[in-house]
Amino acid sequence: MKLKKMIAPIIITAIYILFNLAYIMICVLTDMPTVVTTILVIILAALNGVIIFVLIERIKEIRSGEEDDLSKY
Repeated sequence: MKLKKMIAPIIITAIYILFNLAYIMICVLTDMPTVVTTILVIILAALNGVIIFVLIERIKEIRSGEEDDLSKY
């Protein structure tokens, strides 16, 4: 039962990370200034880290039974 609720966040995270990795590869392979490429790669890598952290937190919420955060308020 809980596995079904985890599928959507995992799929969305995977798609987002693949999109970011493709964008990183495009930035690296095109003829852009090194400074711009480095800044974009750092920003996109940080975003990938944040989305993985959010996915882990969401999985913890689902496993603990807190599926609806709005019920706290």
